[in-house]
Amino acid sequence: MEQRQNELGTAPVGYLLRKLAVPAIAAQLVNVLYNIVDRMYIGNIPEIGKLAMTGLGVAMPIIMIMSAFASLVGMGGAPLAAIRLGAKDQEGAEKIIGNCATMLSIVGALLMVVIFCFKRPILLAFGASADTIGYAETYLTVYTIGTLFVMGTLGLNAFITTQGQAGIAMKTVLIGAICNIVLDPVFIFVFHMDVAGAAWATILSQAISFAWVLRFLFSERNAIPIRKPFLRIEARRAGQILALGLSPFIMQATESLVQITLNVGLRQYGGDLAVGSMTIMMSAMQLFMMPIMGLGQGAQPILSYNYGAKQYDRMKQAFKLFFIACLSFAVLVWAVMMLLPQWFVMIFNRDPELMALTTWGMRIFFLGIFAMGAQNAIQQLLLSIGRAKTSIFIATMRKVILLIPLAMILPRFFGLQGIYMAEPISDLTSATIACCIFLVQAKGIFGKMQAGDADGAENPPKLPQS
Repeated sequence: MEQRQNELGTAPVGYLLRKLAVPAIAAQLVNVLYNIVDRMYIGNIPEIGKLAMTGLGVAMPIIMIMSAFASLVGMGGAPLAAIRLGAKDQEGAEKIIGNCATMLSIVGALLMVVIFCFKRPILLAFGASADTIGYAETYLTVYTIGTLFVMGTLGLNAFITTQGQAGIAMKTVLIGAICNIVLDPVFIFVFHMDVAGAAWATILSQAISFAWVLRFLFSERNAIPIRKPFLRIEARRAGQILALGLSPFIMQATESLVQITLNVGLRQYGGDLAVGSMTIMMSAMQLFMMPIMGLGQGAQPILSYNYGAKQYDRMKQAFKLFFIACLSFAVLVWAVMMLLPQWFVMIFNRDPELMALTTWGMRIFFLGIFAMGAQNAIQQLLLSIGRAKTSIFIATMRKVILLIPLAMILPRFFGLQGIYMAEPISDLTSATIACCIFLVQAKGIFGKMQAGDADGAENPPKLPQS
């Protein structure tokens, strides 16, 4: 374990980024397959596939909110734990993971109660129609049973990645995804359970993934063990975790809010068919953004550890490589979506009307996706070094300040096309603002922190306290 931690501070940065990012990217791709495989199978159920997939699309914002709460705790605690490891504060790191384990359990239990009590009115408010509410409610009811498995798997797996064990973290997702891919057709088509079968396959797969995470965290290979004395929540520590976790939480929770806003507008201007098209487009967005998130997960331990160890040259080198990789991939995604959107649509459903609408909408919706590589790289850097407020602002800006208002205003002038136009306008605007913020703060992040810089020597960075 000590050797692995030292490697974060001594091994060549390019080698480390490849070593950590490749399994993280693979894990994210498998994870998105985990998430969209239900939609793929459900969309191809004979006779009911188109409406059933639309119903699942209405339920997805609630499922995304569950994941957002897992990120609030897990992605808030993991960088702090890595910083403490870099500062050689083992007890501080163990206190963080202990607090996070308890917080994940409490939040998961509360979510279960709230969703079970209010799922039907929530789904109707989120864009379900009389034709789709039954499918949405059936899927969500079963999925909610596995809330604790979802929270534990997503939240605690971040602590495996943050200590440099990207391969183990990848296997967490891979195991669950393989189980889901195998169980989905069995439950849906063999047992004829349709939408309920897809949900049962998903939560059983999450349970198996959770068991794998616990197996590692209680093994000798884990550098940050969960100890009973540190399970008691400390208000100050919980505040630090939640403050840093707000950025990834906002990213995912606002993604849910965006989909709700889009679903309501799409139903008004295009009906259930348009809601179904957005289900496919959001699946594409998840598929193509997950590798960028995987790059971020690979870069985060390097950035956080070297920040904690005050090795700022290495941190700067890692960010440069990370930024170039994110931007290059985002440009590649843009090219694919402009040239071949119909190939992706065919995976979910081959109804001619749905295919025509979705293919047309995708070319508008993904027009500004190339700029998101730069924004995500900057946001991940700020998150990795504990600059929560700026990271939160960037996360909030794109979706809350720009996308949601645009999705409500533009349809009044451009109809259905206006809803699709809101995404590229917000992507390009927010990425430009994020780059400007970074250029203003770059000297403070890198320049003043150089070993030979007098200002940096007099004002060393303040680390989160243990």
